Amino acid sequence: MNMIILQDIAYFVLLVGLSIPLGIYMYKVMDGQKVFLSRAVAPVENGIYKIMGVKGNEEMSAKKYALSALVFSAVGLFFVWLIQMLQGVLPFNPASIEGTSWHLAFNTAASFVSNTNWQAYSGEAGLSYLTQFLGLTVQNFVSAATGIAVLFALIRGFILRQKATIGSFWTDLTRITLYVLIPLSFVLALVLVSQGVVQTFAPYREVAMLESRAAQTIPLGPAASQIAIKQLGTNGGGFFGVNSAFPLENATTLSNLLECLSLLLIPAALCVSFGKAVKNSKQGKSIYIAMMILFVAALGITTISEQYRGPVFEGIVTSGSMEGKEVIHGIGASSLWATATTAVSNGSVNSMHDSFTPLGGMIPMFLMQLGEIVFGGVGSGLYGMIAFVLLTVFIAGLMVGRTPEYLGKKVEPYDMKMVCLIVLAPLMCTLLSTAAAVMVPEVDSWLTNSGAHGFSEILYAFSSMGNNNGSAFAGFNANTVFTNVVGGIIMLLARFIPMAAAIFLAGNMSKKKAVAVSEGTLSTTNTMFVGLLIGVILIVGALSFLPALALGPIADYFTMR
Repeated sequence: MNMIILQDIAYFVLLVGLSIPLGIYMYKVMDGQKVFLSRAVAPVENGIYKIMGVKGNEEMSAKKYALSALVFSAVGLFFVWLIQMLQGVLPFNPASIEGTSWHLAFNTAASFVSNTNWQAYSGEAGLSYLTQFLGLTVQNFVSAATGIAVLFALIRGFILRQKATIGSFWTDLTRITLYVLIPLSFVLALVLVSQGVVQTFAPYREVAMLESRAAQTIPLGPAASQIAIKQLGTNGGGFFGVNSAFPLENATTLSNLLECLSLLLIPAALCVSFGKAVKNSKQGKSIYIAMMILFVAALGITTISEQYRGPVFEGIVTSGSMEGKEVIHGIGASSLWATATTAVSNGSVNSMHDSFTPLGGMIPMFLMQLGEIVFGGVGSGLYGMIAFVLLTVFIAGLMVGRTPEYLGKKVEPYDMKMVCLIVLAPLMCTLLSTAAAVMVPEVDSWLTNSGAHGFSEILYAFSSMGNNNGSAFAGFNANTVFTNVVGGIIMLLARFIPMAAAIFLAGNMSKKKAVAVSEGTLSTTNTMFVGLLIGVILIVGALSFLPALALGPIADYFTMR
């Protein structure tokens, strides 16, 4: 256990140490300041604007910004759906994989466009190289960039005074892609290749097994490039079916550390960017601390449950719940990854969450159900957390009978309507889709387990899709018409309703006058507010999902004792 603690401490030190300079860098990029990449990238950026027919300094209203984001995503949705249907006749398909069914193609397209990366298919058996690199990898970049763009639009809403515009979606999308996502992904992909992660267009290779000499097919492909952006962009998913538990996707201890670190790097750095953008670093620090407290608590519960609630064997130096985990990673690295991937909107896995202990599996599930705001997805996590900040400020204002304020702007009824959409849309998508699934007569045939654990598999699946995570509990057959269609719809709703609400919230805030700080203004940077924010998050999550959790992992825990 001591080694696990040291490992986690080292992880947090690296995370904080890297997120601060990256956060400052991203703020400068999105503010239009010159950075060290400007000389090389600026001509490319301007060339893209010319091709698109837009001006780099164009300003958009909230309505136009939201419409641009939605239309861009809709085009991506259609393209990814089409390429899957036609992959059987398209090039870069050495395994001769046929086109997918229409409903699986829709689910996958919705999944990657919404930054969910839920996979109802096995990568090496279901998709061609072309679909993987031209369809999915591209969406990993642009869906992540879309989330960050919307976040900075919301930030401008708080910064600007009496303006009807919140920036340009096309400028934000282009800058975050060129200056942040592509350079980071390029460097990470090179490092992963050095660790044994494959990056090739060569066909699958057939080799003889060492003991039986039986033939075995080794899947290959351009994996490293997709893995880099899937982690950095909090997309998740896997190039191969078993995800980051597969040696050719996550080959060494170093690759595991770097991939796991990449999960939280940009979401954590955006807290720093937020503080710099609003000219008050304490605002970003308070959100960062609140997220970190929730994350550390979740990690502690998961690790302890896996370490001490699993089987104990006499004469063994260390034991615990090793079922479903790779020996190279062990309990510590597996618990850290499971917590990190569900705290952010990622969904990649290096172990089978279905094999975790009941409480160990409940924590990742609950992190998703909170709306994935404990760092959360790139951009989407922070604007979701800002919604909770506004909710907390509103509740505190009601307690003292004062109009709530945040960052010098009054929080009014329209703002709270948008906040409610951001907070409640994923919640409703999760609960309603879970309820619909359990009423389907064929649901038993989709499960490998019955009782409370079987219900946990359903709840986890729709919590994942309803909160744009993408990880799976396993044991649940997701490739059905019902799951693909309903899941695809809720992934789109859970992504774009809060996104649109965040944009319109930004538009409304940008039109307001600044309010002078007075003695009655609630401080949003002190310890009391951090505690109040955490309390509101946990209360909303507990009140919403405790009944469902009681039927699933909590009941599973007591029946296994």
